[in-house]
Amino acid sequence: MRILVVEDEPLLAEAVAEWLRGDAHAVDVTGDGGAALERIGVHDYDVVVLDRDLPVVHGDDVCRALAPGSARVLMLTAAADVSARVAGLGLGADDYLTKPFAFAELAARVTALGRRTGADVPPVLERAGIRLDPHRREVFRDGRYVALSRKEFAVLAELLRADGGVVSAERLLEKAWDEHADPFTGAVRVAVLKLRRKLGEPVVIITEQGAGYRIP
Repeated sequence: MRILVVEDEPLLAEAVAEWLRGDAHAVDVTGDGGAALERIGVHDYDVVVLDRDLPVVHGDDVCRALAPGSARVLMLTAAADVSARVAGLGLGADDYLTKPFAFAELAARVTALGRRTGADVPPVLERAGIRLDPHRREVFRDGRYVALSRKEFAVLAELLRADGGVVSAERLLEKAWDEHADPFTGAVRVAVLKLRRKLGEPVVIITEQGAGYRIP
């Protein structure tokens, strides 16, 4: 998934981002609400991890500004009382987590929110002899375990979710890399080449010239 972490404590923000990247997510980080709104206007995020007490634009206002049906919001706050949680959910947040929190719980909540975005996705993705388990981070080809890097795993998952449809290089770059990725980079092409080699014969990732890639 593509995730935005909005947290004004830099060490905490980077710690959360690194934990989520460990689950093969593409994660962007910003420390104020104004910058968050700018990024949300540019990128198609699946989940926003949003601190409530933010500089420039308050987290409440960021939450209100999100379009209905867009990114899911996990709101973070130091306020643990029930009224604060109710208020946060009333603003449109999908979930609420108080500080301090366990990174494992935050990651689990983000994953649960991700399941609510778009069409339902089966917990295990299977196609063309490939079996990908997002939760165990395991991939098998015809029963053979395939070791993949985080980016390769994310690219393969996106291709499998397309259910035979074509996925553009731009879409793969958007979902598997963060905002620092160069849109003119060959990273997607390289990742696909490595995937083909690791998955073995017969080749299952087809290039559709000028359109993208698909697994028929």
